[in-house]
Parts: sequence; C-alpha cells; structure tokens
Amino acid sequence: MNILVVATKAPWPPVDGGRFLLLNTLEALAATGCRLTLVAPVDPAGFDLGRVARELSPWCTPVLVPASPLPAAVALLRSGAAPMSIARHSLLAVRKEVEERLGEERFDVVHAEQLQALPQAEPAFSRRVPVVLRAQNVESDLWRAAAERGRGVRGLLLRREARRLAAWEGQAVRRVAATLALTGEDAARLGELAGGGGRVRVVRAPFPELPPGSGRLDGDPPVVVFGSRGWLPNADSVAWYLEDVWPAVRAELPGAVLHLYGGDHGEDPASPPPGVVAHPPPGDSAEAFPPGSILAVPLRIASGVRIKILEAWARGVPVVATRAALAGLEVEDEREALVAETPRDFAAAIRRLQEEPGLLASLIAEGRRACRDRHDPQEIARRLMAEYEDVVERRRSNTR
Repeated sequence: MNILVVATKAPWPPVDGGRFLLLNTLEALAATGCRLTLVAPVDPAGFDLGRVARELSPWCTPVLVPASPLPAAVALLRSGAAPMSIARHSLLAVRKEVEERLGEERFDVVHAEQLQALPQAEPAFSRRVPVVLRAQNVESDLWRAAAERGRGVRGLLLRREARRLAAWEGQAVRRVAATLALTGEDAARLGELAGGGGRVRVVRAPFPELPPGSGRLDGDPPVVVFGSRGWLPNADSVAWYLEDVWPAVRAELPGAVLHLYGGDHGEDPASPPPGVVAHPPPGDSAEAFPPGSILAVPLRIASGVRIKILEAWARGVPVVATRAALAGLEVEDEREALVAETPRDFAAAIRRLQEEPGLLASLIAEGRRACRDRHDPQEIARRLMAEYEDVVERRRSNTR
C-alpha cells in the first residue's frame, strides 16, 4: 500500500508527544512493507532540514517544506469563520506540495495527522483519494476546558474558539473516509460532535519497548514534569504544579528536586524557585527518565493519550498523574500509576514511592506490561493497515 502522510510538523526530533507518536507510527507502518511519503512543514530557523530528512528516511520519503505555523495574532485576523488554530496551520506551501505529490504519484490513502493537517490534505478530496484522519485528541474539548478557566476577554475568545472548533471537528469527521481516535472516550466524543455521522474507530497509540533511561538527575527523589508554556493545557498544569503542588511536595520531602522540561521555563535561571531545575527539551528523551526518577503529570485539561506516560512505563519509571492525564489508558490506581488530584495527593504519592519499595516495583512492572500488551507497534500497525484497506475497498465499491 502506498500512503501519503500529511502532518503539521515533522516527527524528528521527537521532542514532544505528538512527534513521538507519529515517529512510532511511521516506524511501525514501514515494518509492514507499505510505502510512506511524509509531507510536513519544518521551521528552518529551529531545525536543520537536511538532518531531519536523513533521520526520517529509513521509514519514509520525507518531503519537508520550510515553513512554520502563523503567529496566533495573524491567524486570528485571517481566520474568518474558521477556527484560529486551524488557520495557524493552513500553510499554502504545504498544500501545494501535497497537490504536486498527488499529481505525480498514485496513493491509496492520505493519512492526515491531527485535525490541523486537514487543510493541507484538501487536494486529496478533489482527486477522490480516501482521507483518513488520526485525531490525537478532541481539539474542541481542550479549548472548552481551557475556556472554563479563562476570564474576561481571554475567556470569551477561548469559548468562541471552542465553539468554532466543535463545529469544524464534527464536519471533518463526517467528511473524511475514517477517523481514528486513540481512546474510546475520544471516539465517543468525536462521534457525538459529528451527530452520529462519519466512521470513527479506536486504534491505540503504538509505543516500542525501550531500555531504561540513562544518566542521573539530582534529587531525593528527582521528579520530572514536562510542559511547554506554549500549549494551553501545559501552561495551566505547569503553573499549578509550581505554585501549589511543588511547595506541598517539598514540605513532605525537602530533598526532592523538580526537573522541568520544556525549553521556556528558565527565563530567570539565576533565581529559580527552590528545588526546581529548568531544562530545555532533551536531545535524547532517555535523559529525562533515569533510574530512580518519578514522572509527575499534573494535567487538568487533557484529551488523547499522554505519550510521556507510555515512555515512562517503557523505561521503568513510576508515574503519578491526574485522572485527566491518565484518561484513555485504562489505568487502575495503584496498579499502573498513582492517581493524584490535589497538591496533598501528589505529595503523599511521591512520599509513598520513597517509602514503599514493593509498591514502586509493582508500578514499574505493571507499567511495562501495560505498554507492551496494549501498545505493541506491530499490532497497532496491523490495525492501521486494516483501516486503510477498509476505506480503499469501500471507495472501490462506491465507484463500481
């Protein structure tokens, strides 16, 4: 099968969950023998296009377009009736490249990675090539949850964006040949937004087995939190963790050190909060999951699947997270992770991991099992191929 993948960003380097998810998917699909062409924008100011292409070439033919999302203010002015987050990623250069590829080569399916990739995949609709949308999350629900925490003009803008996204999302699900959600919860919600129309299926996120992390991090214990302030759910979670949760953890465990990864938290490195070390995104993600560390995921606004939780499981790192962060992973409290909803919960959970070696060992073992059994890349690739083959066959049947 020949598949054209259209994305909003290249999956290398895999410095965030969305990139890691797409990279794992490309690797898994390539192992089935299918041919993959990836069209994606790459910001030339931040990445070396040649190196990105070389790193991706073992699994796909990378077609990298030197471009970056529009600034939010510009996108808001240009959006018209469209959601601002869709307008940000509506890049004409990427769309033209997709059109050229479809004109030069026959593709069985166009895979649009995330809702924001659909405008770039538009040429496939006019050429009657089946489009499969993989929804990494339910975008409108993220904005709606953020709007509930917003006030004044900001809250009004967030609510407007959530409404526009909900309408756009529902229309997209009805229009594409199939929508693939990562969780049952997301699939149900997307079907609801589409008014029962469209074809929505659940295909979990693939994740490979990985060796334990490397090196060490300071702290007794070292606690790791990921979150760039550039994304609303992360901005909310990082602010809450620093202001409310971390003081409670330090009160329980004065030797604990918070390692905050994201690249935009160290504005004043000379005077960081007590016990906090800011890091840029790691060049190798293994550096952020060394033995003895704990991953904390304090998201209060979430949809889709937290890829960093899967990586923690794969590398043998225990997880303490909110129920929102764990949604869709079929987690049971004290089995694969510890659930924490309040600052006191986080402090107590991290303390338990320090004082209960049996619980720690059990969480690590069950996390590894969950990752291996539920997110096996080979099985996920078979599911994806079955969905692609189904939409191709249905398209052939409709044209006979």
